[in-house]
Amino acid sequence: MRTATLIPLIAAAALLAGCAGHSHYAGLQTRAIKSLSEEDIASYRAGRGMSMALPAELNGYPGPLHVLELAEKLSLSPEQRLATQKLYVRMKSEAIAAGEQLIAAEQDMDKMFSSRTATEQRLSEHLAKVAEAQARLRGVHLQAHLEQVRILRPEQVARYNKLRGYGG
Repeated sequence: MRTATLIPLIAAAALLAGCAGHSHYAGLQTRAIKSLSEEDIASYRAGRGMSMALPAELNGYPGPLHVLELAEKLSLSPEQRLATQKLYVRMKSEAIAAGEQLIAAEQDMDKMFSSRTATEQRLSEHLAKVAEAQARLRGVHLQAHLEQVRILRPEQVARYNKLRGYGG
């Protein structure tokens, strides 16, 4: 009986000892902004969607970039193509500006912790700024999908969804 109890305890101790080694965060402490990878920063600065508009995209609200990529297959009229190009340029410009605001908010949060000046009050303020910047950025992308669906005819939306592999 004693051996039966001792073996699971030894196994659990060995397992926990393995957890005490290197963290999967090791190396991230050298990032300029700890919460963002260089790839994240580059994507925000380029105005990329980064899957922020998936609720729209996967529920029948096409995105302007992909509409432009599929323009021929969707048989866009010249007016639709021009309206989509204008929408895309505006969305990208707004996304870049919002992405810069998010980067700055994350950088401020990082500085607060690296300078050891974090308090509950300051943390709440920084979290609000990050959340606001994230919402603004995501809103830019989602709004573009709302506008795009109004540019297309219903049959073009259906074709888009089929071409993107979203339904039968």
